[in-house]
Amino acid sequence: MTAAKISLQEGKNEALSFAVGASTVVFFQTFIAVLFARFISNHQEIVATLQEIGIFVFSLLSIYFFWVAKKPKKPKTNLKVKGKSNRFFFGMLLSTINLLPIPFYVFASMGLSAAGYFSFDKIPVSSFVMGVVLGSFTVFYIYIVAFKKIEKKTEFMMQNINTIIGSVTTFMAVVTLVKLLYK
Repeated sequence: MTAAKISLQEGKNEALSFAVGASTVVFFQTFIAVLFARFISNHQEIVATLQEIGIFVFSLLSIYFFWVAKKPKKPKTNLKVKGKSNRFFFGMLLSTINLLPIPFYVFASMGLSAAGYFSFDKIPVSSFVMGVVLGSFTVFYIYIVAFKKIEKKTEFMMQNINTIIGSVTTFMAVVTLVKLLYK
């Protein structure tokens, strides 16, 4: 959404700079996640501990998004992004603050590996990381060029984002608990 705001207020080039910065950090986050997943898959004794921690974290996130987080305010049409420093570094900063991709890609790569669709060799890891980066950049680009057209359709999502995220984290906590109990 920030990429779309920057595009509307400062132009497409600044928004693309933001998207490249964010995608650069996504590259490192994904690579670190896959390396961590490889380590975990080689040390199975860690998996149960991480599942217990995951249940706790997902439960806390669910509580936060259902009861603590406030409903998002209706977006103003004349929002201004403060400061016009380099948008590349702004994209890197926002992407660095968001740490949720790391555990997501750890579990995604481990899940794909367990299903036989992925291995922790150099070429599959490189392909996975580059696919994530290109996919992330593509989503940013779609926001940048199509936001005016989809602005009305995203209103529902923005008004209910906390409920959506809370539902996802609750689902993850329940799935992890069931997997841990019926192991």
